[in-house]
Formats: sequence, C-alpha cells, structure tokens
Amino acid sequence: MSERTLVLIKPDGVKRRLVGKIINRFEEKGLKIVSMKFMLLTKPQAEKHYSVHKDKPFFRGLVDYIISGPIVAMIVEGNSAISVVRLMAGSTDGSKAAPGTIRGDFSSSVQNNIVHASDSVDSYNYESQIFFNQAEIIESEYGDESLL
Repeated sequence: MSERTLVLIKPDGVKRRLVGKIINRFEEKGLKIVSMKFMLLTKPQAEKHYSVHKDKPFFRGLVDYIISGPIVAMIVEGNSAISVVRLMAGSTDGSKAAPGTIRGDFSSSVQNNIVHASDSVDSYNYESQIFFNQAEIIESEYGDESLL
C-alpha cells in the first residue's frame, strides 16, 4: 500500500555531510521523494514537532538540538513507506542500531541519531504539516512504479 512519511535529516547528519548518502538509500530502495527542503527549524516548530515529549526530562534537549543547525526535511512515498523507512533508519539508539541501517552505520547515540522518521500515519499527518504545505508536495509519476 502506497503511503507517505516524513523524514528529517537532523543537524548531525547535515554537519557530517551525509545528506546525499541518506537520500540515496531511500531512492535505491525505490521510495520516491515528493517534497524536500533544506531549512533551519524555529523553536516553535521544534516544540510543536516534539510536543508528544513535552513533559519528559529530555524535551528541552531535543528542541535545542534540532534547532542547533540546518536540517533536511522530506516527504517520502512508497509501498509501506512508514515501516520501510523506520526499518531503514534502525533503532533510535544509534549504539544499538543494526549495521546496515542509517543509524547503525552513522550514529552511536540516542540524541545525535542522524534521522527522524514518522512512526505512524497519524504522526505523519501531524508532523508533515509543521514542515510542508500542500502546495509543496509534488504529485508526479516517475514511470518506474510498476517495477517496484
């Protein structure tokens, strides 16, 4: 079933120049990028994005980190995109993520774990609106959909 998910390449991924490698993994998997932007997240956007954690002791650290530098936000589309992207991302704790996953290959911590990926359709619907408006999402066929 085709679906969409939000992926953020966090400041550590950008600063370490991993953006191209990460995008390449999604494209090689057959996922389609339908929107993408390089941006600095505002504090209100970050607080809204992480609002599910607002009562947790690590909330302020999450917000401070995600606004510490540029990020790449993208909407990725494909068959079971949410579960596929989360599997590709690996365990939230990079030190425990399996080799071959994005976090397993590039991260060794919980906070600096390279990427964020929506964990459900509801999360995607909420989170994507923080980063994109409907006009920024490109509806198009690549022509290879039947091959995937």
